[in-house]
Amino acid sequence: MTTTPLMPRPARRSVVRYRDVLAVPYVPRLLAGAVVGHLPVAMAPLAILIAVRADGGTLSLAGALAAIYGLAAAIGQPLWGRLLDRHGHTVAIATTTLASSAAFVLLASLRPTNSPAAAAVTAATAGICTPPFEAALRVLWPHVLEDGQQRRAALTLDACAQELVFIGGPLLVLGTDAIADGPVVLAATAGIGLAGTAVFLSAPPTRTWQPAATRADWLGPLRVPALRALAGALFAAGTTLGAMNVVALAAAERHHAGYLSTLIPAALAAGSLLGGFVYGRCTWPGSQADQLQAIGAGFLAGTVPMLVDAAPTLAIVSAAVPGLFLAPLLATSFHALDTLVPSHTLAEAAAWLIACLGLGQAAGTALAGLMPATFPSAAAGVAVCGAAAGSALIVLTRHHLAAAGR
Repeated sequence: MTTTPLMPRPARRSVVRYRDVLAVPYVPRLLAGAVVGHLPVAMAPLAILIAVRADGGTLSLAGALAAIYGLAAAIGQPLWGRLLDRHGHTVAIATTTLASSAAFVLLASLRPTNSPAAAAVTAATAGICTPPFEAALRVLWPHVLEDGQQRRAALTLDACAQELVFIGGPLLVLGTDAIADGPVVLAATAGIGLAGTAVFLSAPPTRTWQPAATRADWLGPLRVPALRALAGALFAAGTTLGAMNVVALAAAERHHAGYLSTLIPAALAAGSLLGGFVYGRCTWPGSQADQLQAIGAGFLAGTVPMLVDAAPTLAIVSAAVPGLFLAPLLATSFHALDTLVPSHTLAEAAAWLIACLGLGQAAGTALAGLMPATFPSAAAGVAVCGAAAGSALIVLTRHHLAAAGR
């Protein structure tokens, strides 16, 4: 009598419960402070638009000031990340928050139509002094959470929270504008940033964390090929995200459905929340390089349906598909920094990833905006090309990412 050998059972995935992570002392306060402190980044572009238009300024002036703010916010992050690596959270976060808040208040008191140059300098100051909250959280997680799976779950929570920031920020602006005028919206933006900083810096880990004695050279973590690869991949992913704003606006005009300009980005954010929630709870097979390849390929595949000029309902649903891979891509990229860069450059490395993502968004919006309106899929093509470039870059530099992982 022969017996059929039993098939090996698949290994059970260990599940990390988010409530266990949130039960660790100071984790909720750190997350809440970082989320509230980061709200001005999502509020400022719309707040600037409203304030300039309320002052009688043109839409082109309002758009230019909002763009200046966005670009400056991305450019300043590596500088503040290095400051954090060298001098700690109190200096880096408090200094930048005070400077950015003061710039918002000054911009609220200016008349942009009468002094556009001064308004541009002030908007740039508010942007370039954006506090490095994401980098600050990144260096604190190993200090607060000893378990590697819990740290990955915390990074995923942070990535999901950023989606809430960019959903809640514009809503806060619209709510404030409904009961006050444009300058008050900018002042409220400054106040919210100060409140978030106070909550964040009140957590003891921000004071007990000590910078490393080692100092990086002028290139810092950029000397690491794997970091350059990740930064390039996130720049490409940012291009996709920036282009999707134009895709949403074009779809709204094409289908005479204004709600699409809001619901398509909201669907992307909802997909990211769902994907991040699922991803962070499980332990996935393969190395970090393998996971990055799979996530990048999924992000690319999710953008392809946008090339079809779908009906409004289908367009909203399809926008959620690439979102499923967005939070996992960010969480895995930040988690890889533990084995990728020297510990004394961790904050600056995280800041470079954030900066490249933001610069990619600006580039994607600009490129997609240049596409001819007569070709509905042209702007979507920019989004797909960005995802394809990011996926290809991860594949081509896999040996660097794998070596760093070892």
